[in-house]
Amino acid sequence: MTLFSEVLATITPAAEQTIALPTGWGQGRALFGGLTAAIAWQHAQYGAAPEQHLHSFTVSFVAPVQPGQVKLLRQILRQGSSVTQISVNLVQDNNVVLAALATYGKPRQSAVNMDNTPAPAIPTREHALQFPPVAAAILPEFTHHFDYAITVGGLPFSGVTTNQFGGWMRFRDEQQPMTIGLLLGLVDAWPPAVLPHLTSPVPASSLTWTIEFPEPLQSSAQSSDWWQYVATIDYAANGYGHTQAHVWDPEHKLVAISRQVVTVFG
Repeated sequence: MTLFSEVLATITPAAEQTIALPTGWGQGRALFGGLTAAIAWQHAQYGAAPEQHLHSFTVSFVAPVQPGQVKLLRQILRQGSSVTQISVNLVQDNNVVLAALATYGKPRQSAVNMDNTPAPAIPTREHALQFPPVAAAILPEFTHHFDYAITVGGLPFSGVTTNQFGGWMRFRDEQQPMTIGLLLGLVDAWPPAVLPHLTSPVPASSLTWTIEFPEPLQSSAQSSDWWQYVATIDYAANGYGHTQAHVWDPEHKLVAISRQVVTVFG
């Protein structure tokens, strides 16, 4: 089994390179989007200055990414005194299958300071729903790399029609300091928030994803820690869902604000 962190470790500082994508991380007919997004982030990261912090990362899942060879292409679109914008494309069979834009910025003085967003008072893991053993056959392959504790909303395909979904999450096998790349995997590991509304399994996938990082991650944070996740459906109709989510670290500090457009085939 190839670990998430082992895939990211194959990426070098070269602006153009080819890496091998593993099996064991399937998501329907494609590779897990959290892994491919993290690959794009790791490639972009080599183009930013060490003192710059990633503030925003936008991904368009253009086409299904397959295990095997993939070419990574990085371009610095603009490098200003504070902000750097970097694009990354993943290419297979001469076609772009994923396009990403990473925006980095250096800290600067400001009179505006509002960093007290409270963590939600959601039930603890002792009150969580778990995926039942019979669901193993229909869960995407990548989900076996994560632990979930659902304490907000209901299980996917349970017919629960609340507009919130979430709980707690962690990597099952990783024992690494948490990075943005690993966090991307955790956040995207959650099923789309619209799935509990359904009563039978149907395919669903992310179309676009923008995730923002207010502050650098705590140096003590680990991939094996439990992280808190709550997604809200803003609007869902006509086979598309528009959702936003907030992520808190083990110290209840807001670490990510995520927005996705998802497609639902049912």
